[in-house]
Amino acid sequence: MKRISVIVTTYNWPEALKLCLDSLCAQTDRDFEILIADDGSRPENLDKARRYCAEAQVPVDYVHHEDKGFRAGTIRNKAAALSRGDYLLFVDGDCLMRPDFISKHRQLAEAGHFVPGNRILLSQAFTAEVLDKPLPLYLRNWPYFCLLRLQDKINRVLPLLQLPLGPLRLLQPQKWEKAMTCNLAVWKSDFIAVNGFDELFEGWGYEDSDLVIRLIHAGIRRKEGRFAVPVLHLWHPHHDKSRQDINYQRLMERLARQEFTVAERGVSQYLPSVPAR
Repeated sequence: MKRISVIVTTYNWPEALKLCLDSLCAQTDRDFEILIADDGSRPENLDKARRYCAEAQVPVDYVHHEDKGFRAGTIRNKAAALSRGDYLLFVDGDCLMRPDFISKHRQLAEAGHFVPGNRILLSQAFTAEVLDKPLPLYLRNWPYFCLLRLQDKINRVLPLLQLPLGPLRLLQPQKWEKAMTCNLAVWKSDFIAVNGFDELFEGWGYEDSDLVIRLIHAGIRRKEGRFAVPVLHLWHPHHDKSRQDINYQRLMERLARQEFTVAERGVSQYLPSVPAR
């Protein structure tokens, strides 16, 4: 495998993004690039975020568009179109990655498969503490996280276990549930083949599930990333979910259509060399 492209989605939270970038700069495997997918941060936050990116110790490109509501799929498509790697790793800008995150994802990468990881959620109060100090949580050891769990500062600790699992990772090849773009890896060629995220999913909800369902319909199988590549997810308020029901209805319709694999309005519009579908 050549370079990995890490696509980091952010919106108006440069302090969290800085910690996210710090955790990426602490990776043992440094053969990757970072693309920031900014879904419309305000000018003052955009300036801060760009400054933090300029200080990063790995290559960073910044993609930003106007704030027209939650359009994470759109900005991720734009970032993916600019990526130079052949393997895309989607994370959120309020997630912290442990130092072996990139290397473990590289080990799990396999042709014909996508890899969803899982996450550990921080409490609201502990998130404020981590940001205020700031605390390099991603460098802490197992006993430290056990203590955090006992103090209810994180919701669980088991995802930090490193288990080989082997063929057990392939037992649910068509499972689409709980595959989220706060921690999802996919070959760029497969991403382009299904036309990336479908921008018809406007507002919060299910654009990542739709991508995974179309990948599965196209013959790309799930390879489980649990017990290998967790992220530490900072607490944040919920997004506006006013379009959740509409998006879920569209998702269920597509789930039933095995032949539906290509997004109606996807990444191809940002790839001049790829004909519009």
